[in-house]
Amino acid sequence: MHDPAARAATLDLAQTDVRALLAGAQALALKEIEATRDGPVFGEPPAAARVRALIGADDPLPVDGEPVEALLDACARVLGAGRRTNPGFFGYVQSPPAPVGAAADLLASAADQNVTAWRSAPAATEVEKVAVRWLGELVGFAPAAAGLLLAGGSAANLTALLLALRLRTDPAADRRALVAYTSSEGHFSVAKAAGVLGVELRAVPADAARRLDPERLEASIAEDRAAGRTPFCVVAAAGTTATGAIDPLDRLADLAAEQRLWLHVDGAYGAPAAAVAVLRERFAGLERADSLALDAHKWLYVPVDCGALLVRDPEATGRAFGAAAGEYVRVMDAEPAEAFAFWDHGIELSRRFRALKLWMTLRCYGARRLAAAIEEDIAMAAYLAERVRAADDMELLSGPELSICCFRHVPPGVRDLDAHNERLLGALQRDGRVYLSNAHLDGRFALRACITNFRTTCQDIERTLDVVRELA
Repeated sequence: MHDPAARAATLDLAQTDVRALLAGAQALALKEIEATRDGPVFGEPPAAARVRALIGADDPLPVDGEPVEALLDACARVLGAGRRTNPGFFGYVQSPPAPVGAAADLLASAADQNVTAWRSAPAATEVEKVAVRWLGELVGFAPAAAGLLLAGGSAANLTALLLALRLRTDPAADRRALVAYTSSEGHFSVAKAAGVLGVELRAVPADAARRLDPERLEASIAEDRAAGRTPFCVVAAAGTTATGAIDPLDRLADLAAEQRLWLHVDGAYGAPAAAVAVLRERFAGLERADSLALDAHKWLYVPVDCGALLVRDPEATGRAFGAAAGEYVRVMDAEPAEAFAFWDHGIELSRRFRALKLWMTLRCYGARRLAAAIEEDIAMAAYLAERVRAADDMELLSGPELSICCFRHVPPGVRDLDAHNERLLGALQRDGRVYLSNAHLDGRFALRACITNFRTTCQDIERTLDVVRELA
């Protein structure tokens, strides 16, 4: 006879299986942390056929499931075939997670808070507000910054452009006549955001230092106004992805104020460096921006995903996104703090508890220790540049700017250096011991190293150059 207090098709596991699952997951997590300390980037050269066979990509849909032990074995194979952010991984802008962030992600998943509004996730909502405020204070943007956490810089840039659109233009305006501006060195996510919104993005030529040129920007704005178009936003960079260049934020803030334009700063990569006291002057004007994108998973040692959009005016996001919710989510609380809903401040409705890992990381390490780690990353990039300058078979092409250094291998007798370095990069990425990415600088193919790893040492820099020479 069916037990009325139980379900026949429950997805609960037996307590012994739950314990075995969590113990196995902990063991795998520890193995991954160890791999980011000293393991190769790839255990074996990545190849699609091998990876597909390893994970059973052509297997049919499981019908009856499998035991916990088999599941953990399958997970171990998947993780083992992945990429590790080891001390020689200089490819993309991604820091390894500090252990506290990895633990926080597990806790956030177990709690499974859907951080839509205070009433559905009161503690998680307050933690996110605190984490956002702390971020603003950390980088000198605003002591009482507001905003929200998002998947990453692309989502933050899109939300910022929409925010500017709603607060700086007439709702009835023809979007095809609306113009936003960025540097020719700006991140491609800004162009994608403009395309999504149906507005024009003007890429203003950068100056010799690869920064947005205020004079050229002003001329471009005047030209567009004369042609009947409507400028509404400037997107500046606090650390470009290719070279780490910082746009002249103070001058751009003056120009944006004169022209009544929204100033958004894409600091997804570089803004955390403003936490370093000796670098703060290079970010002068950041505090005058209307909004700031910042990725904690890029240079604050937090696991993906943890992007942020900060706004200087705490009421801005509410004016842009509020009063659009459906009846079934209408908030009836009279207390303002308890009536807060993130859907009134951004695009998303369902939102994971991203803030826990950021909040725990900031609490565990504190601003001083995090800034010191960032400063050492920058010192490692400077050391790489020094070693490249001193080498007869290397050429420094850019940097170091923040923690990015671009160079190329220049062996004697090689005429087509671009082709040589492009082949070299492919060999490096498949070899798996170290990892670089690429950039095109003044028409030249560059090997690009971006160091955002609190475990990287001078020894890792030397090892990277040794591998470059060996594979070349």
